Amino acid sequence: MAEIVVLGAGIAGHTAALHLRRMLGRSHKVTVVSPNSNWNWIPSNIWVGVGKMPKEKVIFPLAPIYRRKGVEFRQAKALAIHPQGDADDSRGAVDIEYTGANNRGGTERIRYDYLINATGPKLKFEATEGLGPDLGNTVSVCTADHARGAAQKLASTIAKLLEGKPQTLVVGTGHGTCTCEGAAFEYTFNVDHALRDAGVRDLATLYYLTNEPALGDFGVGGMIFNQNGFETNSELWTSSLFREREVKPIIGTHVHKVTASTISYETLDGQLHDLDYDFAMLLPPFSGHPIKAFDAEGNDITSEVFAPSGFMKVDADYSGKPYEEWSASDWPKTYQSIGYDNIWAVGIAFAPPHQISKPNKTPNGTVIAPAPPRTGMPSGTMAKHVAMTVADRVKVGPKAKAHEASMTTMGAVCVASAGTGLTKGSAAAMIMDPVVPDRQKYPTGRNLATTRGEIGLYGHWSKLMLHYLFIYKAKALPGWQLIPE
Repeated sequence: MAEIVVLGAGIAGHTAALHLRRMLGRSHKVTVVSPNSNWNWIPSNIWVGVGKMPKEKVIFPLAPIYRRKGVEFRQAKALAIHPQGDADDSRGAVDIEYTGANNRGGTERIRYDYLINATGPKLKFEATEGLGPDLGNTVSVCTADHARGAAQKLASTIAKLLEGKPQTLVVGTGHGTCTCEGAAFEYTFNVDHALRDAGVRDLATLYYLTNEPALGDFGVGGMIFNQNGFETNSELWTSSLFREREVKPIIGTHVHKVTASTISYETLDGQLHDLDYDFAMLLPPFSGHPIKAFDAEGNDITSEVFAPSGFMKVDADYSGKPYEEWSASDWPKTYQSIGYDNIWAVGIAFAPPHQISKPNKTPNGTVIAPAPPRTGMPSGTMAKHVAMTVADRVKVGPKAKAHEASMTTMGAVCVASAGTGLTKGSAAAMIMDPVVPDRQKYPTGRNLATTRGEIGLYGHWSKLMLHYLFIYKAKALPGWQLIPE
């Protein structure tokens, strides 16, 4: 019997676990370890955050799904991994700490033959003074609970506007190294849509504050589209939306501090600025979860297994070559951990070899460098391929060839909501092919025949369809495996 442990139950971890159970018989054990009791379709947190969708429609409990599918579930967080085993057992092990109210409490060491790290990001609000919904002054849409809090704060802001009191709203990134700029973009235009629906847009000033070096960069270096024989780029494409909706963009920023009324930030030219605000949703930077690693003798080998960011090192080039010298071949293909052929990291949990967008540093030495996105469709795709590799290793043996899912060959669809509503909604639908540019293969880095973008009502219908489709899939209902990642 093979024992497989999956750390994390987000898009990547949950996808891997379901496919493993589908591909392996019940004689093999699949265990999921996650501190969260619920699964969250994070892309729809945007709608929760403007009060257009209740929190309950974007989450569901994991335990009943895993019971039905024969997957063991431990509501716990990973503390340390022992890839070489220990004095008692040469198999790998993970130390976990139970977090759920109904769990046994305390810590436990569980064994594995194969380990998939899909722990996702630690929301690093503490990186910026005053950032965040718990100890800071800003709201967030990173979790369903955060999004519900954002909706409540937005509603009170709109109430003040209805009283005739002008308000300044700021949406964007709260640190120079943030990722997921697409979520900030989405929330910006959903806030704009909510303000217009309430009839108070004329009294509201709406800013988009971002670490992107240009609009439409999205942490992927922007995109070039070939539409109807004309070549355009994502900067021009998104700029038109900002002008149309009268959103004021401030690009290339690093937020140093947020008080209850002021955002202090630095721009790429090194200038320091203060922006007074009434409502702010600023995303935090991500780091890996603080998981340690130890060898068989108990020596700390964390720096060998994990990058300084806390993300796991995999089959990528971490030599630190200059940005101008990187190539598509630097990116991982199998997501296998360095030095261990039975450990993988997928989704946000793996350490990217470098930024996709060109990193910048201000004259003051402040780094402003959007981190590479690894969420959504890419997370699910790499998780499925790693699950296929593990299943083959279980069935055939350790020499079974690893399945590859490089982000340099993987296309991805992103549907960014620009306002909800079956007749008035809108969304920016983008296809990147591939996600990570390959400038040796394509002159622009991406395939112009398939990389494209459109904005319109149909995009909203697509995003709404994806909401229900992927929740159906995540609940492992009949035919779930036929729905693509």
